[in-house]
Amino acid sequence: MSDPVIVCDRLCVRLGGVTVLKGLSLTVHEGDFLAVLGPNGGGKTTLLKVILGLVKPVSGTVRVFGKEPGHADGRIGYVPQTLHFDRSFPISAMEVVLMGRLSRKRLLQRYGREDRRKALEALEITGLASLARRRIGALSGGELQRVLIARALAGEPELLLLDEPTASVDPEMKTTIYDLLDNLRRHHTIVLVTHDTGTIGRHVSRIACLNCTLDMHEKGSTLSRATLENLYRYPVDVVEHRDSSGTAKYHDHA
Repeated sequence: MSDPVIVCDRLCVRLGGVTVLKGLSLTVHEGDFLAVLGPNGGGKTTLLKVILGLVKPVSGTVRVFGKEPGHADGRIGYVPQTLHFDRSFPISAMEVVLMGRLSRKRLLQRYGREDRRKALEALEITGLASLARRRIGALSGGELQRVLIARALAGEPELLLLDEPTASVDPEMKTTIYDLLDNLRRHHTIVLVTHDTGTIGRHVSRIACLNCTLDMHEKGSTLSRATLENLYRYPVDVVEHRDSSGTAKYHDHA
């Protein structure tokens, strides 16, 4: 088995006096493509923030590349659920992607030729090289999401953390983003937070169902209707999870 990238052991997190994560144990190995499913407020985003070192647990341990969170030395690329900025601000797609190089720069150090080469390479990987000079305000929602993925890639990470990257894009663009992630998994370990149960099953290697506590489902396992109803607290269809070479269908409805 490959080396562990993330190890959480009996992790507990409280926010505002409320227990958000309780007794969570999880190991993510190099080359994993892990999907984290669960309802709003179930702790999915909090888990990513713990891995990044932005939220401290009240008990338990977390190690990322064998170190405490926050000490991964630029080895993590993060695509947040929402990015608050003024889309009318005169900045291009290339300039946004270059921000992903900041973790490799000294304070006030200017971007160099290598930074621009890596930013353009990231735009090429995400299929947006032709839009490098386009203002972000002129991008579609799906194009902007891929720019943010390119920004994460520009830092040359080994681990990608993505928080609902398809939440605000149309179904066709969702397909292109998942195809992109399929390609990225060849060289990156990926942890993906998502509600998109209709598509994700055929792409990922494992699924973690998270609602304060965690229930892990490995390759070839089946998520029953009872499991999902307990997770989401509303009626769902049966969900079958197979590995990426099989066929899987995920449906849920109120």
